[in-house]
Amino acid sequence: MAEKSTPESTTAANDVPIPGVPAVEPPAVEERTEPQSPLPPKPDQDAPETVSPTGTPTGAQKTANSQSGAYLTTAQGARLYDTDHSLKAGPRGPSLLQDHHLREKIMHFDHERIPERVVHARGAGAHGVFVANGAAAGVTKAGFLAAGVETPVFTRFSTVVGSRGSADTVRDTRGFATKFYTDEGTFDLVGNNIPVFFIQDGIKFPDIVHAAKPHPDREIPQAQSAHDTFWDFVSLHTEAQAHVMWQMSDRGIPRSFRTMEGFGVHTFRLQNAAGETTLVKFHWKPKQGIHSLVWEEAQMINGADPDFHRRDLADAIEAGAFPEWELGIQTFPDTPDEMFEGIDLLDPTKIVPEELAPVQTIGTLTLNANPTNFFAETEQVAFHPGHLVPGIDVTNDPLLQARLFSYLDTQLSRLGGPNFAQIPINRPHAPVNDMFRDGMHQTAVHGGVAPYRPNSLDGGCPFLAGEDMSAYIEVPQELPASMKLRESPASFEDHFSQARLFFRSLTPVEQDHVVQGYTFELGKCYEENVRIRQLQALANIDGELCAKVAEGLGLPVPARTSTPEDDVQPSPALSQLGKSWPLAGRVVGIIADDNSDQEALAAARKAIQAAGMVPLIIAPKGGKLSGGLTVQRTYLTARSVEFDAILVAGSAAPGADAAAGRDAKAGDPTGHPEVDPRVSMMLAEAYRHAKAIGGWDHVAHALAAAGIPEDAPGVVIGDGPAVLEGIAELLAKHRVWERFPVSA
Repeated sequence: MAEKSTPESTTAANDVPIPGVPAVEPPAVEERTEPQSPLPPKPDQDAPETVSPTGTPTGAQKTANSQSGAYLTTAQGARLYDTDHSLKAGPRGPSLLQDHHLREKIMHFDHERIPERVVHARGAGAHGVFVANGAAAGVTKAGFLAAGVETPVFTRFSTVVGSRGSADTVRDTRGFATKFYTDEGTFDLVGNNIPVFFIQDGIKFPDIVHAAKPHPDREIPQAQSAHDTFWDFVSLHTEAQAHVMWQMSDRGIPRSFRTMEGFGVHTFRLQNAAGETTLVKFHWKPKQGIHSLVWEEAQMINGADPDFHRRDLADAIEAGAFPEWELGIQTFPDTPDEMFEGIDLLDPTKIVPEELAPVQTIGTLTLNANPTNFFAETEQVAFHPGHLVPGIDVTNDPLLQARLFSYLDTQLSRLGGPNFAQIPINRPHAPVNDMFRDGMHQTAVHGGVAPYRPNSLDGGCPFLAGEDMSAYIEVPQELPASMKLRESPASFEDHFSQARLFFRSLTPVEQDHVVQGYTFELGKCYEENVRIRQLQALANIDGELCAKVAEGLGLPVPARTSTPEDDVQPSPALSQLGKSWPLAGRVVGIIADDNSDQEALAAARKAIQAAGMVPLIIAPKGGKLSGGLTVQRTYLTARSVEFDAILVAGSAAPGADAAAGRDAKAGDPTGHPEVDPRVSMMLAEAYRHAKAIGGWDHVAHALAAAGIPEDAPGVVIGDGPAVLEGIAELLAKHRVWERFPVSA
């Protein structure tokens, strides 16, 4: 896939591109009447490769699957002269049954929706490319992991619990699924942003989903786990405690998809060219670092911009700040017991700390193009853990085994039948000769008369491939004598040590956020006994954590009922703090007005953009400033949560609409009438959420109005270049963490 270029500026006088352009060219004020062909996609968009339903490259442009022609037609290509009026018996008469255009138009509209995914319904996706570095060649014969091989991909991110219309920044697990279109067939790596799962056996999957979803009587609450059925389940099924600990941490509210880790969750088996096998776990490491929201910020975003995560992903790609992840593997000897350092590798509720098994980078994923059509691509993409290529095999993880059935079965109802692989976004980029025929939505036109083998009427085709011809051959395994039974191995019985490992690996600030997460979520439960039962699980994980949550709930601290291991060694790799990260895609809000130094303002914007960040001007009103710079946000439309840092480069004087009757945010006077109350609120929120704040000229009185000391941590005042340098240094740490006092 060709690398995408940064889009041309369409809004700024000084050539600073601002993402969010809705169309490839600006619209005219008057309705256009001169016919013209459909516009091409925007520069940031891409579409599925134009391969046939059986994987043959067609050579056609990717727009070949788009609408064509300058004139409105029926589905059969007949041009129409009117689509605003149904055919009637006179202007005031009844509509006529013969109106074939009305019936076709309404019929198609009535059937536009397909069943949403039961889980992961709310998603966003992007096209990209994966480039292997060859480091995996020693453990797998998979061709796409050989050095220098470039493979087109499509990645979909998602929340788990909410419906398609739910909000983005809820506390939830996130899906991270990538489809690799390799020349040996399609490989799907279908994972999450949390490396452990709720359950150990896939037979419980319907149960955890039923518990996490809204209560069936009221369909409340939507897209959140702060309710009784969820906590009833996880407190009774204590194998879920490790996953819940991750979800109650900052990992449950990521800053963006771009700053989110991904995990394959399960242990897979790789096989190299010599037939040797290795057990592995897959990891996605974001190059921009692992960053999260704070809880209040997440709640505000859900109201101010429920599409925050999907907008962030699309805007970053449009702005040329292409998200990147390194794909890594942890490797383990393929021993008969499938254990490593006392950890059962078939237990999906367990991780192996990176200090025990370092993650080795095997390639880089770059997402460089947005979908052309959300439904055709992001909604219809169909993932399946059983989409494998030679050199990658599954293990006997009982959760993975159930997924191998469930994902395939799901597509039958969602996508209308067994031919979902022929939808353009799902089409393999390798030749397909599967002998499958007919069925709903069959779009291939198969030749021959003998879809069976062996045959002689079709010349013997298709033939079987040998291992030397990249045939997919499952790794042969000798199975020990055993009994058919319904139970788990004894090594699955430890439900608390991994939750304790995660909690004790966090910094004090992060631990405080975990306490807050549990206290808030359990505080929303109606039944006190459910809260008491979960406190019992916390007592078995960490006594101090349990005591703090119990205090917030007003409940007694229960005694521990299981003896924890005191030799749990913290894993620093599990903390999100303590490193510096690239600035690409960060959003900087600049409070400005006509009184700002327009030359300095323009220079600051260009410097921010040159650093890979996105500068957005926030002014009292829309339009352009006196220097010709375009305003992207106003005091009415801006909110602190959409910015990673805020600069004050104007007087911040009250706007004309700074009245509670026109904007409720302006109804909180601060005792500083010279500053717009909405600017004060914006700065106070940013300060409370530990974001970098800076400025020059009039910044002092704006800070005073917001109650922010000029010498507070993370506040930078000076001339433009010095301020920008200081803000960049702060943003590399994501937040000004020292603003969060650690509780005793």
